[in-house]
Amino acid sequence: MRQALRLARKGFTPPNPRVGCVLVREGEVVGEGYCPAAGQPHAEVFALRAAGERARGAIAYVTLEPHCFHGKTPPCTDALIAAGVARVVIAILDNNPRVSGKGVAQLKAAGIETVVGLRATEARRLNEDFLHFHETGTPFITLKAAMTLDGKTATHTGESYWITGDSARRHVHLMRAQSGAVVAGVGTVLKDAPMLTARLPNLPRQPLRVIVDSHLRTPSTAKCVQLAELAPESVPLLIATTESADPQREALLREKRVEVARLPANAQGRVDLKALVQLLAERETISLFVEGGGELHAGFLQAQLAHKVFFFIAPKLLGGANAPTPIEGQGFATMGEALSLKDVKIHRFHQDIGVEGYLSWGDG
Repeated sequence: MRQALRLARKGFTPPNPRVGCVLVREGEVVGEGYCPAAGQPHAEVFALRAAGERARGAIAYVTLEPHCFHGKTPPCTDALIAAGVARVVIAILDNNPRVSGKGVAQLKAAGIETVVGLRATEARRLNEDFLHFHETGTPFITLKAAMTLDGKTATHTGESYWITGDSARRHVHLMRAQSGAVVAGVGTVLKDAPMLTARLPNLPRQPLRVIVDSHLRTPSTAKCVQLAELAPESVPLLIATTESADPQREALLREKRVEVARLPANAQGRVDLKALVQLLAERETISLFVEGGGELHAGFLQAQLAHKVFFFIAPKLLGGANAPTPIEGQGFATMGEALSLKDVKIHRFHQDIGVEGYLSWGDG
């Protein structure tokens, strides 16, 4: 199962889960596979193809309950049954209502022994976004920032390239690639001119790119807009704005093949983030990777929408009373109001470190 989990991590599958499968017969691995992207064959199919006739009588180790319905691909339960697999060991059940125990029931009805629960904690963490989406109907939201040791995301003049080193930046691209959407504020677009893409070799997909731009200030010459004009299907761009936005600017962006969504405004006249999250949920966007800046992060926290943070810290000192920080806005008045993270993990990226943790909004 450890190997199946390692294989699953190679997938770039939103809105589907990441799944790995290992087939073992008489103590020997005879086939293994993972799903590389949504719409492609599932992990079990790749493993069965690799095993061939050696799959008959084998044990299948699968990180998630095999799916049992006809979607973009045929049911994996049918494939396992047809191959003559003797036993299926499953890390966790799939909480998608179209599966949710039905896959196990189908395997048992065919006389295949099933076991559920091996390395379940790791498997749940691997697909926390998928499981959260099917439990709540809303995306799993991660806030990401890179900062210096003294908590600055840029110099007081606005320079931010590069705070962290190559290893940390590669990990950011991996996290982007495995997210349903990457979200940034218009301030980041105007200051840093990001493309908001995942720049790794041989990626089967790019995440949806989302800019929160309440007054539609994104220029039509921005790099992210130019990329959308060149490849709107493979590198889509959505700009979320409000009813106060200039229609002429909207028309110009639409000419560049950018999608513009007018959403309700909050009391401050900014895009209502809850409305944005609902819009993305309706599109089966299972996860959001929010790359700020500080005002947007503060907005997600104020609305209690974020579930996780992943902050990179570089061993550098910038100083500057007016230098930007990862979370801005008004902030809290007392230490007792501060948000505490749970299940914290520390990662090392050469000289940089990453702090990963989960937010609790009074639900324990």
